[in-house]
Amino acid sequence: MSATLESRTETPVEGEPARTSALPLWRLLLRDRVATAAAVVLALVLLTAAIGPMLVGDAANRIDLARGRQAPFSLESGWLDVLGTDLLGRSLLARLVVAARTTILVAVPAVLVAAVIGSAIGMWAGYHRGRRETIAMRVADVILSFPSLLLAVVVLYVFSPSAANIVLVLAITRIPIYLRTARAEAAELQSRTFVDAARTFGTPSGAIIRRHVLPVILPTLLTVATLEFCFVILAESSLSFLGIGIQPPDVSWGLMVSQGRAYLQTAWWLSFFPGLAIVLTTVSASILAAWVRLATDPAQRWRLALPRSARRRSVPQIKESTT
Repeated sequence: MSATLESRTETPVEGEPARTSALPLWRLLLRDRVATAAAVVLALVLLTAAIGPMLVGDAANRIDLARGRQAPFSLESGWLDVLGTDLLGRSLLARLVVAARTTILVAVPAVLVAAVIGSAIGMWAGYHRGRRETIAMRVADVILSFPSLLLAVVVLYVFSPSAANIVLVLAITRIPIYLRTARAEAAELQSRTFVDAARTFGTPSGAIIRRHVLPVILPTLLTVATLEFCFVILAESSLSFLGIGIQPPDVSWGLMVSQGRAYLQTAWWLSFFPGLAIVLTTVSASILAAWVRLATDPAQRWRLALPRSARRRSVPQIKESTT
């Protein structure tokens, strides 16, 4: 019965589009409206972080006490005040744009550093096995034994809280995630036929890892990195909310939420819009990570080319599997 269920879930249903694996990723993405919307949101966030501060100029730091706590959705003072102003009369929209760059400049380097170091050590340990694998896994277990957010709080409390320190401590705490994932994949691949063939022809281990192991596990690592991007954004926002993350005069989404929490009754927009930006970014990254996992899996990619109704029919119901 289990074999029948497995064949049902892994075999394309009748009417599967021909040559699905040959479709480019962007065409598969356009077939999924939810994933497309998530990709558009992430693209807008990254574009805003890249060029947004140049467009708003010094509006994020321009103080005008006469316009303090101006309500949102009013264009009387110009389009920059469409989301309202803070206590000092600074444009909330301009501050959101500048905060987007700060948040992204913390999240992206932390994810890249952790992904590169953790994946390299994991592939090296998984390919060679033995003592190297044991040492690498024990180090990863030691780091994972400490809650990452608590460790970040302790480190940032001892040292001065800054963007560089936040990137460093978050990268270190997330290295074991990539290390364990890459180690498991490399340990399984090192006994495959194509790896044995390359080893037989005298190819160095480093070249085998780069040419044969890395391309196979790269989709999985990209999926993990997308999910970790969400975690790092939430971690940075939490640290800034606690007052040990980004410090004024710099601004991040988490710091904006923290600064506005005392005025939720009278100026709700001070915390609402930064919190909404955090939620939209993290949810979009999670949705896109799930889509990338399907799109890069040859056994599941054909599902993305099916209409939405056919995708639901392709997964057998529990009642059918028991009959």
